[in-house]
Amino acid sequence: MELLAAAFSAACAVDHDSSTSESDTRDSAAGHLPGSESPSTPGNGATPEECPALADSPTTLTEALQMIHPIPADSWRNLIEQIGLLYQEYRDKSTLQEIETRRQQDAEIQADDLRSPSSEETPEEEEEEEQEELASPPERRALPQICLLSNPHSRFNLWQDLPEIQSSGVLDILQPEEIKLQESPLICSSVSLTKAMFELVTSEASYYKSLNLLVSHFMENERLKKILHPSEAHILFSNVLDVMAVSQRFLLELERRMEENIVISDVCDIVYHYAANHFSVYITYVSNQTYQERTYKQLLQEKAAFRELIAQLELDPKCRGLPLSSFLILPFQRITRLKLLVQNILKRVEERSERECTALDAHKELELVVKACNEGVRKMSRTEQMISIQKKMEFKIKSVPIISHSRWLLKQGELQQMSGPKTSRTLRTKKLFQEIYLFLFNDLLVICRQIPGDKYQVFDSAPRGLLRVEELEDQGQTLANVFILRLLENADDREATYMLKASSQSEMKRWMTSLAPNRRTKFVSFTSRLLDCPQVQCVHPYVAQQPDELTLELADILNILDKTEDGWIFGERLHDQERGWFPSNMTEEILNPKIRSQNLKECFRVHKMDDPQRSQNKDRRKLGSRNRQ
Repeated sequence: MELLAAAFSAACAVDHDSSTSESDTRDSAAGHLPGSESPSTPGNGATPEECPALADSPTTLTEALQMIHPIPADSWRNLIEQIGLLYQEYRDKSTLQEIETRRQQDAEIQADDLRSPSSEETPEEEEEEEQEELASPPERRALPQICLLSNPHSRFNLWQDLPEIQSSGVLDILQPEEIKLQESPLICSSVSLTKAMFELVTSEASYYKSLNLLVSHFMENERLKKILHPSEAHILFSNVLDVMAVSQRFLLELERRMEENIVISDVCDIVYHYAANHFSVYITYVSNQTYQERTYKQLLQEKAAFRELIAQLELDPKCRGLPLSSFLILPFQRITRLKLLVQNILKRVEERSERECTALDAHKELELVVKACNEGVRKMSRTEQMISIQKKMEFKIKSVPIISHSRWLLKQGELQQMSGPKTSRTLRTKKLFQEIYLFLFNDLLVICRQIPGDKYQVFDSAPRGLLRVEELEDQGQTLANVFILRLLENADDREATYMLKASSQSEMKRWMTSLAPNRRTKFVSFTSRLLDCPQVQCVHPYVAQQPDELTLELADILNILDKTEDGWIFGERLHDQERGWFPSNMTEEILNPKIRSQNLKECFRVHKMDDPQRSQNKDRRKLGSRNRQ
């Protein structure tokens, strides 16, 4: 962390020295967005005396870069055209590389920590130990390697490996930290290492290539047009033409910025402009996702001609063996990935710099777009789900209106209720438990019994805010996985207590977490922020099967808030603070506390714009507590 702070401080100091000349250069550059401010580019503060390699070079980075500025426009256009990967392939390779590098970092740092600084060993002994380590690596190093990354024909290059960069001589001018900012390769042991500016541009080119294939190969296929009714085609492809047009303009702006200089000065100002003014097309597309998936499944099941033609089109070498569904979901994957790429840039730029402000603004706008996309998808599916649940309920008590625009389902399922009063229970009872069914919404709990005809008879309910749970001590096999649910005020305006038994330990904990989300868990209190807690990274994607589960993408980093002995973890994803349950075998633990701490600090930095409001609320709570005392 000290090294990171020193690097950031040095970058800020150099940036201050070169900001004036850089601003003059950028203001006159072509392709500058109207109304946007030009961030500065950090320079190299080394003098010719301190660095002999620069003895015959200009004294500032800006002057040095002018020697290779601008580069021919066709050079970068050729680079974009040479990207041979579809976005699905590019994205997978990028995330798999992140996972593999984190594994190596974790293993290397652990190996360093195991070495005692007080040990006195001869160079021969140290060399023997290194050879032994290579012959018998620790368990973490024995994890399977990502084979795709070793393919020499993948055309998946780092910024510093490009021929244009190698021949320019710019690598002799830049400091290592500035090289990392251009591409963010995962090589720094103290940081959640990322790819940044270069990946943002090239991945947009790959994304546009995949969109173009979706339109030209599938959407505009003449045979497919004859098979599909216009309404079916509209639902299936939605406003993908608008999305592709925005991507094309966005990519052109990024290309122009790259043409200004080999050393990419900034891209977040362009991202901010498009997120604020043009990315609403993503909200329209993603909000249609529920109907799009349903229509696609129906067409595959009901129209043989559609099914056969799609299978034939998918076999075309252009598609690289990828199905149509992977192309249809591209816009949602891209807008969420774009937010992560801006986060990666934000972690690298100098603190309290102009580039940090621009990255924060871009990230905030992208968060608004992603949030609107998620809300659009959820609104469509939640409305249909609430209507279906309402039709299945029969009220034995006073009827409670289920359908509401502000209500959604969190969890549903069967539990066993202990029969008889708590004080008179006995293991000799023939029917110790009775089946009940719970519907838990974000603001309401409904307790039912399942009756014939796929119906549910409601016999109690309570606001979610008036629920309390308590886990019982281990009382033998019969009372295993039992917890107490208290309704402080039920449908009869009185307190009620239920002793409930779940089918497994994970199911019990999941119910307890959903019923009382603010309770203290095994690893961390939800009402406090700890500088360190267990963390995992996702190594296998997982799609949530229940409302209380969390969908995981490759390379996601999560704090562990709770876990069960039968293989489930309750976690919080760092980049968006979403919480939920997921199988532990989809992840692997980050063992080194330094890396975990750095991940948290980077998370706090990314979301620093929310801190003032959070601090104000915390101060109000403290003041209210003192007043009550």
